Formats: sequence, structure tokens, C-alpha cells
Amino acid sequence: MQQKVLSTIEEIKIYSDPYRIQILNMFNKQGRPSTVKEIADKLGEVPAKVHYHVKKLEKIGLLTLVSTREINGIIAKYYEPFQGEIHLRHEEEDHSPLKQVFRSETLKLLNEMYEQSRQMFMKQAEHSDNMFGQISDMTLYASREEVEQLYRDITKMCEPYTKRNEQKGDQKVFQLFSTLSQHVEEPPEPKKSKTPPHQPEE
Repeated sequence: MQQKVLSTIEEIKIYSDPYRIQILNMFNKQGRPSTVKEIADKLGEVPAKVHYHVKKLEKIGLLTLVSTREINGIIAKYYEPFQGEIHLRHEEEDHSPLKQVFRSETLKLLNEMYEQSRQMFMKQAEHSDNMFGQISDMTLYASREEVEQLYRDITKMCEPYTKRNEQKGDQKVFQLFSTLSQHVEEPPEPKKSKTPPHQPEE
């Protein structure tokens, strides 16, 4: 599977923009290369606004121009979203100012991705008469290497379902949002001293 490493603050800021995440999600939902106008129509936006953000995403390799076609004298450009693992990595020292900014932007990105996924799930739950959704919450015991392999295996299992099959008319769009994180122990609370407070001398 392909991997994309975002290692600069500029790349993280481009990726973490909420509107750009929506644009990427819409490209993925299309299941095929699409034009800016197609995506703009789906989002109810003007193409010029979407085009600005598409160029930003293309700059960091999350969208790729794959073909062009002339339609009524206008060159239509077809973009395809990156299909693979996206890694966030910064090589600065742990306590450097740039490292802290990188961490802040990364947390902003994660928060936005969680929120958009939550909104999609709740929208389906609130407005669908035939709701279908699955939630799992499991504790796993494994080495770091085993867990990384597990995630790769899960991703590979999903690959056949990430492309729309035009021959299957019964296909619908589902959203799978998964997280795999290591449990972090909460630091113990400091013990309260039993020594009585110092009494001022009279």
C-alpha cells in the first residue's frame, strides 16, 4: 500500500483545514476521478472556491491530476484522491517551538476528522428510517509490531470496497472511520500530606 508522509507544518495546515477534508471525502465518495465542478456541485459551492482548495491539496500530493477532456471547448481536469496511508512525522527535537506547533496542528486535524465522522454517523442515525451502523470498542493486547501489522491487514481487507463498481447497481456509500491507539496510564494523583499546616508562632 502507498504511504504519504506529511512532515512540515505547511503540509499539516493544508491537510487539517476542515473544508479540505470535506473535499477529499467527496472525491473519495465519487469512487472515480472527478472534476472540480462535479465536487463543487455536490457541495453546493461555486467551482472557483473549490478549485483554490483542490490546488492546495494537489500541492501536497493528496489529489492528483490524472486526465483531461475537452467538453464544449472547455478543458475538464479530472483529479483522483490519494489512496493509501497518511503519516504525520516531524523530526524536530521534542521540546522545540516547531515541534509544539506541529503537535498543535496535528491535534487540530485529528479533532476535525473525529468531528466530521461523528456528524456523518449522527446524521444517518437521526434522519434514516432504515439505519445501519456498527460501533466497536475493544481492548487489544499485543506488541507494537503486531498492532501495526493488524492495522495493515484491516486496511488491505478494505481495499476491494474503496472503488465503486459500476456493474453493481445495489452498492451504497458507507463510511468507515477507525482509530487504533495505545492506552496511556494516567499519572497518579499526588498524595495529600498528613502533616498539619504550620502554625504561626505567637
